[in-house]
Amino acid sequence: MTVTDPIADMLTRIRNAVAAGHDSVLMPSSTVKLAIAKILKEKGFVVDYENLKGNKPQPTIKLLLKYVDKQPALLGLERVSKPGLRVYVKQGEVPRVYGGLGIAILSTHEGIMTGDEAWRRHLGGEVLCYVW
Repeated sequence: MTVTDPIADMLTRIRNAVAAGHDSVLMPSSTVKLAIAKILKEKGFVVDYENLKGNKPQPTIKLLLKYVDKQPALLGLERVSKPGLRVYVKQGEVPRVYGGLGIAILSTHEGIMTGDEAWRRHLGGEVLCYVW
């Protein structure tokens, strides 16, 4: 099955798994998705992720979702830049999500990173999504 926007597909799978109360979610793997999963783990939104390379025809990512007192640690995900409308920010315009409680994930020329890290490095780039 061909997906037009793989990042939006990833976010929707995570959003649906959290709403259904699942412990984990599987999705097709890519370099960008692995970078987003790494950021979600570093910021404490998921417990862990695993790249299952043995699966055919395409490798799969398994995200282990995090719950605190039966409440999900991941409350919301929003895709910002879409294939039909790309959203770019300059180095001083990196957005803050919920007054700093959430994170923005950016794609810069130095790789995929959080908005705070891009701001510290004086980088701009494409705003992929917001997570809170």
